[in-house]
Amino acid sequence: MKRNKCIGIAGWKNSGKTSLVSNLIAELIADGLSVSTIKHAHHNFDLDQPGTDTFKHREAGAGEVAIVSSRRWAIQHELANEQEPSLDDVLEKLSPCDVVLVEGYKRENIPKIEILAPDTKEKDYLWPNDSTVFLLACDNEVEGCDLAQFNRSDAKAIAQVISKQILKSEEHGSEILKASG
Repeated sequence: MKRNKCIGIAGWKNSGKTSLVSNLIAELIADGLSVSTIKHAHHNFDLDQPGTDTFKHREAGAGEVAIVSSRRWAIQHELANEQEPSLDDVLEKLSPCDVVLVEGYKRENIPKIEILAPDTKEKDYLWPNDSTVFLLACDNEVEGCDLAQFNRSDAKAIAQVISKQILKSEEHGSEILKASG
C-alpha cells in the first residue's frame, strides 16, 4: 500500500499552527492537490454531543460507533485500556491523498514546518536539534538559521514549497517527503 506523503506543522501552544494548517489546506486544494489532516490532541476530547444517539451508544459501552450520512461518515473508537495509536497507525487508516498535514506530533520523524510565535524563546526552537524541520514560519527572521523562512501568514508561499516537495518526491519515487527541503 502506498503511504500518504505527510508534512508536520510543529510548534508550541498558541503559535498559530491551526491557522496555518487551515490556510494551507485552502492553498493546496487551489493548487489541485487532495489534502487530509491529522491533529494530535494532548487532552481528552469528544466529537459527540451528550444526548445524541451515537453518544448514547458509546455510553452504553460500544467500542466503536460509526455515524453515516449522505454528506460524511465517521468512526469513533474508544481506546479503553489500549495505547494511543502511533502516527503510522493513523496514517494507515486514511484514504489515499496527495498530502497529509499533521498538526502536532512535533517529535515524529516526518518532514516539518516549524511555526514560531513572536514570543518563542530561542531555547524552545525545534530546528537546531531536529533535522526534519525544513522550513520556518515566523514573523521575524531567525538569525543564524539557514532554513527557508516565510511569514506565518504567508500560506500561499509555504503551500508552493510543499507542492514542489510533493512533485519532487513523486519524480524520485519516494513514498514520503524528505526533510532535506
